[in-house]
Amino acid sequence: MKRKLLFSGLFIAVIAGPVFAQSEADPAMLQKIRTEGMDHSKVMETAFYLTDVAGPRLAGSPGLKRAQDWAVNQLKTWGMQNATREAWGKFGKGWEVQKNYAAITVPYYHAIIAIPKAWTPGTNGEIKGDVVLVKADTVTDLDQYKGKLKGKIVIFDTKTKLLGGTKADLNRYTDEELDKMEKAEARPEGPRRPAGPNPRFAAFARLRALRAAISEFLVKEDVALVLSMARGTDGTVFTTNGASYADTAKAVSPELETSGEDYLRILRLVKEGQKVEMEADIKTKFYTDDLQGYDVVGEIPGTDKKLKDQLVIIGGHLDSWHAATGATDNAAGSAVMLEAMRILKAVGFKPKRTIRIVLWSSEEQGLFGSRFYVLNHFGDPKTMQLKPEQAKVSAYYNLDNGTGKIRGIYLQGDSAARPIFKQWLEPFKDLGASTVTISNTGGTDHLSFDAVGIPGFQFIQDPMDYGSRTHHSNQDTYDRLSEDDLKQAATIVATFVYNTSQRAEMIPRQELPKAQGTN
Repeated sequence: MKRKLLFSGLFIAVIAGPVFAQSEADPAMLQKIRTEGMDHSKVMETAFYLTDVAGPRLAGSPGLKRAQDWAVNQLKTWGMQNATREAWGKFGKGWEVQKNYAAITVPYYHAIIAIPKAWTPGTNGEIKGDVVLVKADTVTDLDQYKGKLKGKIVIFDTKTKLLGGTKADLNRYTDEELDKMEKAEARPEGPRRPAGPNPRFAAFARLRALRAAISEFLVKEDVALVLSMARGTDGTVFTTNGASYADTAKAVSPELETSGEDYLRILRLVKEGQKVEMEADIKTKFYTDDLQGYDVVGEIPGTDKKLKDQLVIIGGHLDSWHAATGATDNAAGSAVMLEAMRILKAVGFKPKRTIRIVLWSSEEQGLFGSRFYVLNHFGDPKTMQLKPEQAKVSAYYNLDNGTGKIRGIYLQGDSAARPIFKQWLEPFKDLGASTVTISNTGGTDHLSFDAVGIPGFQFIQDPMDYGSRTHHSNQDTYDRLSEDDLKQAATIVATFVYNTSQRAEMIPRQELPKAQGTN
């Protein structure tokens, strides 16, 4: 039996049965949430402060702390309780770029596009030197360069070619793609790892050992600068780290991740015997006064006597890479989650369950902020020894796939949640969100909750140019954000939080995962 309830132009399907019961939802409040989110949004203002004002937000950096402090203050301003920076454990050194200039000077002048690799040192002032090609397939190949590299700028050979793309940089999911997601079937859980040695792992280990040996050799030879070729085309630099953030890490040489176009031009010249000289002035700074990692936490306390100790948690990671201001990865997700909290306060919502936002740090280094938060509060996935609070979390909702609008939600295998989420998305079909897929998605912070049996979900988002242009790159700036998409996302997240808080039952749970410490 199915009937439809109309409120202010929105249709909500109400289906009989305890799983679908929506008597807890107030149509007037749902309409207030939509109006506040779509017509009175502050999401772009929030994104501006997290990007342009705070700057790059590499884990442990001053930029991340600026963004965290601003977020804590904003949560307090909006009326949230218990807003704070919460330490989750030791991370390591902070680091930032304070100056970055590099150019070819011979055979002609050309300023290159290049970004210092994270956690690498600067040049200690302006340097000038010849570019020298180093070829080393084995450690013994390095012997030929002993005593010849002091003060030189090193470049490595590569067979990589820059090819034109065959697809548009920016795209949205088609109806056909979403339909395929909707119809996907759950995959049976396979073995945790293949039996016996894995040749790919062995090859990777050998390559990593060679790179470590080369790095150590270049430091001993006192090279002035190392050039490495960045992934990306058209001046886009997808940046990475060139050294460890650990406070005990070995010293490395200054290293610039160079755009493909500039790198290959320099390489061609050197390989053809043309003299290439460069100048550079790079200043980076390490921060070791506080090696702890922090998350931003804030709450709207629950009001129901029986349910107020239960939690609905939302989050996204606030840290970014350093080549730009981390707008789509992941100021977008953080701004949406902050906006969802603002919306709920602005409409005067008094939740039954406590609503908590957590903005993670060090996600880019291995989900550290969420993993250790879960370990500190809910349990250890390695032993599956759970804390009492684990049983009190109804659901965790995450956003971390760029600026694209929400098109639905990944169930992460939780089939019992499908009819619930289908109903909650019903009012947003006109905004393009209706897909519920059993499929899993990885690589972000909902996995930390899923690992200890807490229902953790990531929303499906339109790809836009996230993978092709902005993700971890020097193009990831405020201008890449889609205002309409972020408004839509914040409104949907706020509605999911509302429904989860008010629902008589918690979100259904899957069978508790096996301890990760066992095979």
